This record gives sequence, C-alpha cells and structure tokens, in this order.
Amino acid sequence: MKTVRPLGLYIHIPFCKAKCVYCDFYSLPHGEDRMDAYTDALCAHLTEAAPLAASHTVDTVYFGGGTPSYLGEKRLCKILKVIEKRYQVARDAEITLEANPDSAGDWKALRALRRCGFNRISLGMQSACDEELRTIGRVHTMEQVQQAAEAARKAKIQNLSLDLIYGLPHQTQERWMENLAAAVALNPEHLSCYGLKVEEGTPLFAIKDTAGLPGDEEQADMYLQTVEFLKQYGYEQYEISNFAKPGRESRHNLKYWKLQEYAGFGPGAHSDFGGVRYAYEKDLDAYIAAAHGGQFRFSENTVIPPRDRDVEWVMLGARLISGLDPKSKGAFPGICIFIQEDLHMLFNLFHFLISYMCRWFGVQDNAGIDPAVPGVNRTILPICGGPLMTTKGCRAKASVLFDGANHSTQGIYMGSQYKRRAGASQSDKNISFSGTFRSESESSQFR
Repeated sequence: MKTVRPLGLYIHIPFCKAKCVYCDFYSLPHGEDRMDAYTDALCAHLTEAAPLAASHTVDTVYFGGGTPSYLGEKRLCKILKVIEKRYQVARDAEITLEANPDSAGDWKALRALRRCGFNRISLGMQSACDEELRTIGRVHTMEQVQQAAEAARKAKIQNLSLDLIYGLPHQTQERWMENLAAAVALNPEHLSCYGLKVEEGTPLFAIKDTAGLPGDEEQADMYLQTVEFLKQYGYEQYEISNFAKPGRESRHNLKYWKLQEYAGFGPGAHSDFGGVRYAYEKDLDAYIAAAHGGQFRFSENTVIPPRDRDVEWVMLGARLISGLDPKSKGAFPGICIFIQEDLHMLFNLFHFLISYMCRWFGVQDNAGIDPAVPGVNRTILPICGGPLMTTKGCRAKASVLFDGANHSTQGIYMGSQYKRRAGASQSDKNISFSGTFRSESESSQFR
C-alpha cells in the first residue's frame, strides 16, 4: 500500500505598497503592472509541478510575501483554485494568507477569500503606536489594524494571527507592553513576536548607530516579559517567537522546524522536497519567463547528506518547546543510533550547537562557550522526549537551567537573545545552518 506523505506549499507574492526600512525580503513596491502576468506564471508553474506531488497530500498552504493581500482577492482565489484542482488537498488543510492592515479592511473581500478556501489570516500589525509605525516605514495605522481584525471576524475567519516587532527605534519596555496588550485585546488565536534585527543593505542599517535602537539586554527583557504576559492570557509558547491558543499553532511553520517537506513557488521561494533543498533566484521577470517555457534559475540546489540533515533536525527542533522526539520522526533514525552509540561525539555535537546558538542569539565573545567556566553556567537542549545533558559553559544572558556541575536538568528556556528578522513574512526568513540550510518562516518564508 502506497504511503501518502504530507506536503506544505509556500506561494511567494513579492508585491507590496511600500518597502519598510528594516525589510530585506524579496519584495517589489509599485509592481501592480506585473501582477496579472505573475499570477498566470504561478498558475502555470503549479500546474507543471503537480505530477511530482502525486504521492503527497497537501495539508498546509501559505501565501507569504511581500504583501499577498495586495494582490487582490480575485488573483489570490485564481491561484488557490489551481492548487485545489491540481493537488490532493486535505479537507482540513490550513490555508494561510499574510496580509497588511491597509489592504485587509474590506470584509466582503475577506469573505470571498474564505469562501474560496482561505481559513487563516496572518496580519502584519507590528506595533500599536502610529509613531512607531511611521518610523519603520509601515503604511498602516493602529485604527486600520482594528478595522482589519473586525473585518476578518465579520467575514467569519476563525483563525487570526498577529505579527509584532519589539526592539523598534526608541521603543521602551513600557511601550512594547502596551503594544502587546493592544494585540491581545483583539483576541487573535496566534501571536508571533519578533525581535528587530537590522540587516545590512536596508535603510535602517545605514542609520543604525543613531536610530535609538534598544540594546541586547533591553530586547532580552522585552522577550521575557512577552513570554510571561502572553501565558497569562492563554497563549502558550510553542516556538521561540510564536505563541498560540490551544490547537492554533501554525501548522505550516511547524514543517520548517520539524524538517518536513514543503515546496515553494515564486522568486526567492525555498523548498525542501524529494530530498533536495533548492531556492529560485530573486528575479521576478526571469521567473515569469521560466514559467512560460523558459529555464528556471536557482540560487540554491543541494542534496543534504543524511548526517548533516540529522544535525539540522536537532538545531531546528531545539527551537520548539516540545523538543525532539525521534519516535515521531521516522525519517531521521540515524540520530537515535547516534545518541545511543557515541556519547562522546554527541557531546561534541552539542558543544557545536550551543556555540552556534550563542552566536545566533546575539551573545558576545565574552559570553560564549568556555569549558573552563565552573558549571554554574546553564543551558539545556530538549531531545528524545526529554532534556539531555549538553556541554557546560554557555553564558547566554537570560538562558537557564542546566547545571553543568551536577548534570541535573531543571527546566527549559531557549532564546533569550534570539533576534529574528522582522517583517510581513512571518514564518524564520533566511537562517543559515552550517552553510547548508536557508530557511524563511511566520514566514515569509521562514521565521
């Protein structure tokens, strides 16, 4: 009997009304004249690729960007109808649309999207303060956020997610908590809270030294307060930057963290499908030409060796509060053998992982791996359904709870200094693991 495997589809919509000062995602303001051609190209590409997914059931679809809602409901429904016609889509599939408040205030348009299959909206709120929104180049207001949330509910969208960014220019801890409270007041099912990361090549990078950006310690405090505050209102943290009411976790983004298969479509979109990790070049015109009979160009096209994939599985799974459970991931049996047969190599791997995470979380050289430091410096990694010992000595500023001296585990806390790319496309964007894995998540494509 043939095994039908789950598959996520990511559809990149690169258009937006205006590019934010922090955004380094592939997005094109003022591209309205190419929207129809791009929609046709996506439909053609989806149709051409469908036979390759004949043994898969599509259980998540994620439209990220850019600003997908800016494409308009008619074009979006046209793309989704091709997916539903050409692919085996599960009846309970999670189908997400990223939207900005200024293009998601028409409840009738949202109702049309719901009727054609969209059942989850991810709204780029970012802040409840109009002054902060203007500073980072957002084109919406807090009033439009409220209107969009009300429109979604009027359209009977029952799964609403809000994106927020902390660590904005001149932002205080008090202001961040006001933003968070305003978001909770809208009663979304899901919240993604990302620390601002200033990327080279963006307008914000050019003024970063004078922009009044909060420091690492301030961001860490905002993060810790976020975790505690949201827990009080029934939002459980399930990943470093993501919080949800029970059963409302982003199923699509969990695919990235669990190394499950997904196929991306559009310029800049990434895929991990058929044992190959690949990404299309960030060139809209080249993509349109390729979809109509030309040759697709790739910025990445790599077969990942099994051991490297095992390491990535540990790295990505460490972001999840649930940890790693090899019993639920039969595609990676090697990691269990690895754990059981070679503890020395395991600890070397963990040493590398913790060192990498210290760098990723923004910890400076004087707060990194130092085997000579007494075992009061604490960190744990959850694996195989429970925490196992890592190496001692990672002094992440707000990390807890592995006592390297007596090897006792006391709890789990990962990510005090985690600084994600902020922006409209939720979902981990470009994260590099050992130079082999580039992920974009809540998305656009990976957070």
